[in-house]
Amino acid sequence: MPSYPYVLLSAAVSLDGYLDDTTPERLLLSSPADFDRVDEVRASADAILIGAGTIRADNPRLLVNSAERRAARVAAGKPEYPLKVTVSASGELDPTANFWHTGGEKLVCTTDKGAERLRRTPVAADVVALGAELDWRDLLRHLHEVRGVDRLMVEGGGTVHTQLLQQGLADELQLVLAPLFVGDPDAPRLFGPGGYQEGRLRLLETRRIEDVVLMRYQPTAPGTGPLPSAADRHWLALACELAARCPPSRTAFSVGAVIVAADGTELARGHSREGDDPVVHAEEAALAKLPPGESRLASATVYTSLEPCTHRASRPVPCARLILEAGVRRVVTAWREPDTFVAGADGSGLLAAAGVDVLVLPEYESRAKAPNAHLLP
Repeated sequence: MPSYPYVLLSAAVSLDGYLDDTTPERLLLSSPADFDRVDEVRASADAILIGAGTIRADNPRLLVNSAERRAARVAAGKPEYPLKVTVSASGELDPTANFWHTGGEKLVCTTDKGAERLRRTPVAADVVALGAELDWRDLLRHLHEVRGVDRLMVEGGGTVHTQLLQQGLADELQLVLAPLFVGDPDAPRLFGPGGYQEGRLRLLETRRIEDVVLMRYQPTAPGTGPLPSAADRHWLALACELAARCPPSRTAFSVGAVIVAADGTELARGHSREGDDPVVHAEEAALAKLPPGESRLASATVYTSLEPCTHRASRPVPCARLILEAGVRRVVTAWREPDTFVAGADGSGLLAAAGVDVLVLPEYESRAKAPNAHLLP
């Protein structure tokens, strides 16, 4: 299962939801203090990404302007500037744009045809062809696994923000609301039409910055089918945190579980040996908190730090069977069960054979193992 960088969407909009107006000059929506905040966020990123349309429309330099922040990056062993990334299916890019001639390393992610065009009309950047079509998951995997990008800041434009949010690939949205109206239906909006994931976003923070307001949101809706979403990672991290709350045991694993509805509503959570029950399992504890016949379970996702068990001595029904009986069709886990107590346990296989979509996100395995270190060789 590929891992992706943390994807942070950053934008400023008018009160009526526009990124800009239709005049030749760029509409400045942020305040001076907020521009400095954006500079701080840029300095914290490994890479900054914009679409080719933003290069054409705004001709940005996309720099970390603070010398102190650049020096801090260098002192931490990082490049002075984050990697600058743009995305262009056509490869139709202006080689004289500011983007190519300021800052540090640059990267163009494009298609095979776009790469051919860039060989004829090169720009001052590395070029990576991702196939016949651009795929955001392939792009994010390349940035993380090949370029070492752990934290990606995305500054637009609206099409890029829309696609990442629709595909469940945004970990966080930082939205600045400016106290003005554009009122022009031809002006660009932050988000376009299309199918978005269900549910409300979770508000993480609001902050007044001079005359604008910063709002930080986190998507909560689980992914669908076998494809992971950014929210899947958040919920699985919570399951691993719950595992750390388990009373210690020499004869059983410490496991955490969370059940989340399709709209991102947390339905229940549990952890091993919860409450007064010294043998209860995490998934069992969470499911027991829901009423019989809970209709939302059919489209819910169970997140568990260790794959659901298939054999147990303490209860007649193992957790994998409880999940099937509850009607859940999607499970996300961090760690496949080792042979410590049960040889050849394969909860993921049992669930998959019954038609459940099972995702294993191995980047969380170390978190799941941490409260069980005393049981492992």
